[in-house]
Amino acid sequence: MSSSSAAPPAKPPMRDALIAAAFRLFVERGYEQTTVDDIVALAGVGRRSFFRYFPSKEDVVFPDHEGCLADMTAFLATGDPECEPVRQVCDAARLVLRMYAENPTFSVQRYRLTKQVPGLRAYELSVVWRYERALADYLRGRYAGRPDGTLRADVVAAAVVAAHNNALRSWLRSDGRVDADETVGHALGYVQAAFGTQAAGPAAGGAPAGLFGGPAEHPDDVVVLVSRRDAPLWRVVQEIESAFGRA
Repeated sequence: MSSSSAAPPAKPPMRDALIAAAFRLFVERGYEQTTVDDIVALAGVGRRSFFRYFPSKEDVVFPDHEGCLADMTAFLATGDPECEPVRQVCDAARLVLRMYAENPTFSVQRYRLTKQVPGLRAYELSVVWRYERALADYLRGRYAGRPDGTLRADVVAAAVVAAHNNALRSWLRSDGRVDADETVGHALGYVQAAFGTQAAGPAAGGAPAGLFGGPAEHPDDVVVLVSRRDAPLWRVVQEIESAFGRA
């Protein structure tokens, strides 16, 4: 006669165990009061194991961004070269949304923690900058040969990141209760309407393309903008928008 017993629950992977231990301590003690030694003690592993997965304590707060950035870069590199560029980078930005939406509880918890710790906000800004650079690098290749190619790439990349993050923060502030896809889709749709075109090349009919992708309303008009050399890029774009009646 044989007897059987339920198998013990499988242990989570060490990386996940470290993340869970870290956030449990961050909530109970506070981020600044929690050390790496505290985290590894709760997870039941050694310090060497922690640093095998995370270069620093800050990295355990953002464990998934490296993978997401790699996925975004690969998505852009292998995308359809005929796809409209702005649509392509907007679709790439949705990969970041998917990463957050896969674990709403963790994402909301991290958002609250980041708001409380200035060092984490600075770290997060550096991560956002890397996403923006990945989008801008892709767009520079798509707009190569255009006189305004670099400017356009940088402005569109910044707009995509700003729109995505604005919608993402709205979703996080709702504790993940609102429809993330709809919220981010609306924001990115605004960027596509402002900057997108139906084709990567000149506008249909051979008419000169305006700054925001469509045919220029008055092809013979010339707009000259004078700005300080040290003016921030967003201010330059705002002045251009005003010149085109889009403010």
